[in-house]
Order: sequence, then structure tokens, then C-alpha cells
Amino acid sequence: MRSTIAACAILVLLSGTADAEECPPGALGVNRTLVVDPNEHSRVGSMQYPETLPLNDHEVVLTFDDGPVPRYTNGVLETLASECVKATFFMVGQMARAYPWMARRVYDEGHTVANHTQNHPIRKMSTDQAAREIEGGFASLREAIGDPQAVSPFFRAPGLLRQKSVEQYLAAHGDMIWSADFLADDWTRINNTEVARRAISRIETRGKGILLLHDIHLRTVLALPEILNELKSRGYKIVHVVPAAADRPKTATSAQEWVARSTLEQHTSPSQMHPPRQGISRRHGQEPKPK
Repeated sequence: MRSTIAACAILVLLSGTADAEECPPGALGVNRTLVVDPNEHSRVGSMQYPETLPLNDHEVVLTFDDGPVPRYTNGVLETLASECVKATFFMVGQMARAYPWMARRVYDEGHTVANHTQNHPIRKMSTDQAAREIEGGFASLREAIGDPQAVSPFFRAPGLLRQKSVEQYLAAHGDMIWSADFLADDWTRINNTEVARRAISRIETRGKGILLLHDIHLRTVLALPEILNELKSRGYKIVHVVPAAADRPKTATSAQEWVARSTLEQHTSPSQMHPPRQGISRRHGQEPKPK
């Protein structure tokens, strides 16, 4: 974890990313930072859980799954930096091991790094198998970044696959499991314009929440500038989520603020997020193995 806000600012400056002084006039920016305690709220995302993040109306949390993949994650980071926006990246451990400099760049630019398992298995697993995937993912991310405190205790299951035993394991280990409040279907065969349209339409329907995107597709890279521009023009604000720490107390909230309100079905079923039996190296951008 970053020890202080000042230290985080220094990292961003050294990495060459736009800091507050470099943000262009009218940049979307981060409206506020939400500090959460996973021990108090272990499951969030109204698509699957009765609680979600305690956001105000017209507040959005951006999240990206499955990377890092340099050819796409770089483009996502450039767009986020151009608008001075921070997001949460749920990284696959195998990908972080393949491209450690990419994982470090995400962290150095002030984004939250979170776990998406070691190998992205989309299947039911025993508790022991799931534990190996979860802990392997955390270990790979920490090793790639080179800081044992760099990775947040946030986890998202591949394909949003729910298993009660896995959720119990994560809660027992102080990890927060994330679902989402809306999707953009960017893993399906639609173009970037449609990705942006679906994202904005679903955000407007709900009014606030967690958006799930993927930093492993060109369509997402191309859609992101339009998504951010539309959010800005419609008066939405970006919230950056980080875990509580000894020097970073949780944001004061009421229990009622965490209660997820239901809406009409407005997105693809989580079980349709990814086809089964698809190799991770093919799914993740067909990047060549590093030498």
C-alpha cells in the first residue's frame, strides 16, 4: 500500500503521468477517494450481492479485468492519464508475471492493483484449488510490482463465477470480493461504439456504480475516451477506491449506504462473460511471450 498520499504523488510524477498540476482544463479527474475496510464489507456489486459500494448519485468506479497486456493496457492507461482518472485493475497473476513492468506501471501511476486469480480458471473448484489460484495471484502481483504492500486485498472471480466456499475463504482472509453494478459487454463481438453506448446507457439507468471493463481488447481501448467524455458531459464523477490501512482510515459511511438497490435486468448474464475452455494466452491479446 502507498504509505502516504505524498508518496503516491511522487510516484505518479516520476512515472510521467499527469498529476493534478498537469491535468488539462476540464479534465474529468477523480472526485474523491473512497477508503473501504474489507473486514466490514466483504462482498460488493449489485449484479450478485446485496451490498455495493457506498456511492453518491452520479458517481462511477472504473474497473478493468484480465490484464496486463501491454498493447492494450498501455492505451487504457494513456486515456485515463489524459483525463486524470484512477481505476482498479483486477490482474491475472500469470499476466503480471509475463509483463511485470506493465503491472508496475499501473501501480506507479496511482491505480489500485487487485487480484483476478493466477490462471483465470472459469470452472467450479474445490476450496483448496481456489485457494491456490487466489494466493498464487496475490503472490505473482506482489512479486511483479516488487512491493509486498502494493496489492490491495480486493478480488474478482473470473467470469463472476460464484462459489460460497470461495467467498467464505476470501472473507476469512480479509479480502473483499468484487462483482459489478453494470457491464459494457466489451468481451463480446461488438464494436467500440456499441461498447461505449452500452456502458453509458447502463450507467444512466442505474445512476451510479461499478463499471466492469477489460484491458485486453482493442474495442475497449477505443471506447474508453468516448465513455469518459460522455461521463464528463453528463455530470458524472469518478471515485477511486482503496483499502483502509493503519495510516489511511476508512471513509465514514452508514450501513444503509452500502445497500444495493435492484434495477431491471440491463446486462449480459455473468455466466456468459467468457466462453469456457479458452486458453489464457489466446484470450489475453495473443501477446508474444517475453524473452
